[in-house]
Amino acid sequence: MKIKVLFFGSARDATGVGEEQIDVENGPALGDLRRQYETRFPRLGEMSSTLLIAVNEEFRDRSWRLREGDEVAFIPPVSGGQDGSGSDDVLRLTRTPILTAQLAEDLKKPADGAVVVFEGIVRDHLGDRRTRYLEYEAYESMALKKMLEIAVEARAKFRIDRIGIIHRLGRIEIRETSVAIIVTAEHRAAAFDACRYLIDRLKQVVPIWKKEFFEDGFIWAEGEQQATAAR
Repeated sequence: MKIKVLFFGSARDATGVGEEQIDVENGPALGDLRRQYETRFPRLGEMSSTLLIAVNEEFRDRSWRLREGDEVAFIPPVSGGQDGSGSDDVLRLTRTPILTAQLAEDLKKPADGAVVVFEGIVRDHLGDRRTRYLEYEAYESMALKKMLEIAVEARAKFRIDRIGIIHRLGRIEIRETSVAIIVTAEHRAAAFDACRYLIDRLKQVVPIWKKEFFEDGFIWAEGEQQATAAR
């Protein structure tokens, strides 16, 4: 049977492969496929303790049985309506500059008493190394799905009105905004708490990766995903 295999971030660097179609025996366990790739690409095996695997955009363990047409993604740590999300929420990936003030203005309604905005911006250093620019990439369809999931989670936990989550992809220069979180609510406490919750969850579960470039090379930034999803 045929399946599609995708590699992102440092996993793609380790294999030199972005995606490929492969033939496998009927119904293999995900762990068997993982071992085959770790044998084929030893550098991938070195990442085993933090590497996660998604099947059809859902994280699965090694015992999961693969089926014809599955899409398997090797994922390194990451830097509305009936589904429970508000119809006015904005959940987006973009390759153009984020206009945070305009987004906040669009989300505000007369019943709101508070709007809380978080912006993650590109700084010019990492420790003693001078940063030139960043590049972000994502498993885009899964990233949007997970952004919706964390918006639904926030609505279940906090008394809030509207949510905005927008993340840049591609090259981003120093001082530019890489991610913006906007939350409106009747009261400030819920807006503050939900905004903090959303950025923390985004860093944990949304498959977006940051590549940081210096004068003498680059690194893939280690994320927080393995601290929760791997468990």
